[in-house]
Amino acid sequence: MNNKGVLKSALIGVLLALTFSGTAGAADGDPAAGMEKAKAVCAACHGADGNSATGDFPRLAGQNADYLAHSLHQYKNGKRKNAIMAGFAATLSDKDIADVAAYFSSQHGLAVKY
Repeated sequence: MNNKGVLKSALIGVLLALTFSGTAGAADGDPAAGMEKAKAVCAACHGADGNSATGDFPRLAGQNADYLAHSLHQYKNGKRKNAIMAGFAATLSDKDIADVAAYFSSQHGLAVKY
């Protein structure tokens, strides 16, 4: 293999490692535990199954678990700004975040009818 081939293979390996290195937390989430954790707090705005009834709140059902977990971590650490979500996220452990993300990602998103 020439230098370009080696470089290309190495670059692909690095990209794959970066892509999948941060996914273990959300992938390890327990949807059943997430449902229990989400039903009291999240359901008020996002709906019991993550299908918000209005356009005021994002629909979480069917979203990618890694995206949901990443968003919650960003609310928790202040990189994503929303006073309400930051307050909720601050109370969540990494396991809670993985569970909630797994729950909402396992739900079926409904078509938007606003």
